[in-house]
Amino acid sequence: MKIDASRLFSRGKFLLPFIILLTLSSILAGCRGNPTTPNMDLDKIAPMSEMPAEVQNAPVSVQVAYQFAVANPDALKNVPCYCGCGKVGHTSNYSCYVKEIKSSGEIIFDYHSLGCSICVDIAQDVIKMTTDGKAPEKIRETIDLTYSQYGTSNMQPIQ
Repeated sequence: MKIDASRLFSRGKFLLPFIILLTLSSILAGCRGNPTTPNMDLDKIAPMSEMPAEVQNAPVSVQVAYQFAVANPDALKNVPCYCGCGKVGHTSNYSCYVKEIKSSGEIIFDYHSLGCSICVDIAQDVIKMTTDGKAPEKIRETIDLTYSQYGTSNMQPIQ
């Protein structure tokens, strides 16, 4: 298809600026970053250098979930997981990432979330809602409403 530039100008003085604006907005939309990584204050996630090799080699959304879990334990301890991991002793979404923290400060990671999209999706939703300034009670309520269709909670219901 051949475009005649003279026809662009003759159709009205707004057509060319409209095309330019449309092109620029398309380009800028691609610069928003990874949609699975919300705009976060990077001081609130643990550095990748502190993550084990298995996490460093995982997809970005999984990496960010582990980094967030280490730096924000209370945010993920506040919400359950619905993937069925309660059967293996997990007590919150946090348990899907961190098995224990030794008295020395050493983190013993749980690698369950490396292969569980429900765990990661829950963490990603918590990250987004936390970044958006939602209260922990609202975050818990939203997670319960969203994920209860997938399985049983590994936490007691809110009273």
